[in-house]
Amino acid sequence: MAYVSHRVQKFFEGLKKIQNSASWTQLTRAQQRVIENQIRDNRLSGIELTGEAKDQFNAISKELSKLAQGFSNNVMDATKDFSLTIENIDDVKGMPFSFLSLASQSWNQKSKEQSSTPEKGPWLVTLDYPSFGPFLQHGPNRELREKVYRSSVTKASKGKFDNSHHITKILELKSQLCSLLGYSTYAEMSVASKMAPDVDAVEKLLNELRDASRKPSRDELAELQKFAKTKGLNDDLKPWDVPYYSEQLRTEKFDYSEDEVRQYFQYPVVLEGLFSLVKLLFNVKIEKETKPVEVWHKDVAFYNVLDADGQKIAAFYIDPYSRPENKRGGAWMNVCIDRGQSKGNTITPVAYLVCNNTPPVGNNPSLMTFREVETLFHEFGHGLQHMLTTVDHVSVAGINGVEWDAVELPSQFMENWCYHKDTLMGLTKHIETNKKLPDELFDKISSARTFLSASAMVRQLLFGLVDIELHHRYTPSKSSESVFEVNQRIAKETLALVPLPEDRFLCSFSHIFAGGYSAGYYSYKWAEVLSADAFSAFEETGLKNDDEIRKMGHKFKETVLSLGGGEDPMKVFKAFRGREPKTEPLLRHSGLL
Repeated sequence: MAYVSHRVQKFFEGLKKIQNSASWTQLTRAQQRVIENQIRDNRLSGIELTGEAKDQFNAISKELSKLAQGFSNNVMDATKDFSLTIENIDDVKGMPFSFLSLASQSWNQKSKEQSSTPEKGPWLVTLDYPSFGPFLQHGPNRELREKVYRSSVTKASKGKFDNSHHITKILELKSQLCSLLGYSTYAEMSVASKMAPDVDAVEKLLNELRDASRKPSRDELAELQKFAKTKGLNDDLKPWDVPYYSEQLRTEKFDYSEDEVRQYFQYPVVLEGLFSLVKLLFNVKIEKETKPVEVWHKDVAFYNVLDADGQKIAAFYIDPYSRPENKRGGAWMNVCIDRGQSKGNTITPVAYLVCNNTPPVGNNPSLMTFREVETLFHEFGHGLQHMLTTVDHVSVAGINGVEWDAVELPSQFMENWCYHKDTLMGLTKHIETNKKLPDELFDKISSARTFLSASAMVRQLLFGLVDIELHHRYTPSKSSESVFEVNQRIAKETLALVPLPEDRFLCSFSHIFAGGYSAGYYSYKWAEVLSADAFSAFEETGLKNDDEIRKMGHKFKETVLSLGGGEDPMKVFKAFRGREPKTEPLLRHSGLL
């Protein structure tokens, strides 16, 4: 290990010499970024530390890695540990058939004693989102909703899966780690490798968005409370009531149900529609591999990406369906093979695209919720940046080397196309009639885009604000507040309906305690500003004209997708947009302007 450390140190010193030499200007910008990023990352990895400080840094890093894995395992185990069996048919009255089918299927996978059917049950509810999410939206039994909700917000907070102590240790160790590197707070250290210039800029953005959405979110809650009263709720709204009455109000306002909409979104049709959009925008063709390919599950498929001349330039695996027994929730894109050069030949990039869509039931294909459609587009946006890069230096090719708060730009940009009428119609085919989505249903979906948008905004802002607070001002051993009291305090300043006193959501907040979003959760909103502004470029040129869409798509491909991490993200954005980003498009898309 000492020999390897010595080599790394020599390499680091060599990079610094190159950066300060006369030959620096002769390098391409991508080559400079490789060196700049490596020097920065080496410094953040403690390479300039010596003696006791170095030993302490290594020990803390090792312990943090162990704690993060333990945190993640506890969340997964706690999710698997909970289930609610429903046997009374009145408790699922009015529930979407898709939920009943999934709940019945879940029961049959778990139980060996009794066979379930969607019509007669029994039904099993779990804390996997495709199960408990629809249950909170549609479940008529308020007591059962409360039970599921309380279980979800206290997940991994007690017993053998308790993450409370993990949180305390993680925050303490992060505080020690950043101090060793000369940073006052972990947030400052985190932002050093981000697009945002400093923590103040992050908090300025979050607070501006909170100021714009706080009052509208209270107005939305008041409207929902009034509506719930007309439906017989003679009590103040509780957190487990909000999804239920929100869905009822949405259905009444826009006169459609999630179950009605999903009948038009067959997974194979959605996928083909997505591929057609990608061809229009970026002039690439996607074809399923016809030769046998080794996969890890029968549902996984492999596709090739071809350029305008029919040459293979990339490929990807896609794993579309939820499998709570052996697959974590959520959706993501991972790198399988990076683009690069080997003996003068270009290495073709390959991506993993993983979703947790509602799985097929019986002989029918998977019927996707509209949110699942958006999620597919989101992850495919990440995949496009990985696959369509033209940078040959691995560490800055595609998503590699892209600052964390800019990496969501292409993914969130792609979500906007779900509200483009021509695109959306190309994703639809009714499971029974084969008809496209009716115009009036599209209009309702489009209008519903900003339904309770302020409430959704402040919820995400809460996560970002709490994340920054915990990593910028809070140290467990020096504070009179617990992490849960910090969450409550900021929630009262942000949300219209504050969390329960016993809320322990932080115990399952894997993004910041077991993932890469520590002091970086704000990046979703930061990138949302970028993506909304990027899509507004297409809106300005006219979304009815395919030629204009192609021109703008080509420009997006040649900048954001092609350059990836090979250039500073602000310069990449300005190369596409011609100016720095503005917040107005995001506020407009959210109905707050």
